[in-house]
Amino acid sequence: MRITSVNDRALVRLISETHHKPPVLRGLVDSDEEADILAEIEGETSARLIAEREGSPALDRRELAFARRSHDLTLYGQSHINAAFTYTRPSGNRFNTGDRGAWYCAWEMLTSAQEVGFHRTRELGFIGRYENEARYVELLADFIGDFPDLHGEAHPALDPVPERGYPAGQRLAADLRSEGHRGLIYPSVRHPGGRCFVAFDPGIIQNVRPGAS
Repeated sequence: MRITSVNDRALVRLISETHHKPPVLRGLVDSDEEADILAEIEGETSARLIAEREGSPALDRRELAFARRSHDLTLYGQSHINAAFTYTRPSGNRFNTGDRGAWYCAWEMLTSAQEVGFHRTRELGFIGRYENEARYVELLADFIGDFPDLHGEAHPALDPVPERGYPAGQRLAADLRSEGHRGLIYPSVRHPGGRCFVAFDPGIIQNVRPGAS
């Protein structure tokens, strides 16, 4: 597998935008003070907050993103980075298992949109109702380094059928991580010609900032 040097800005990750909706728990209480209490209780079962406090079998808490310049400084994107590695599907995704997440992104927004659209459609298929409205926001991040590159290879990890491609991709990612690689470049399975990147290590995700919504 070839190694490709990356020194690129503003790779795109799309996440659901929830600011246009009222907080889920707010309708259960009568005041903001009570809502804060409910949020604190909810936090006791948050995979991200638990991992930030204690880590997990597959993720050392020291790997996660924390504000480093002063005690009261919160860096934008810190919680988004940590969420990507702590909130996972039980079966995982193409290059991560259900034990440890990863940061998936692309060089072009349309590539990210096609990837998100595939997963959203697949989820709606589980309930047999293809009616949905959602807003997404771009998270932009920069990456520098030398990474393995699957372009030009007919690797089984690129099989478009998740039941075949995901197990192969998860094995490949585990092998690459054991060799010290911190990310992987690969062609989009959902958007022909699209170029994607997956970060295995939170520490290589730089300068996270919001883009368009």
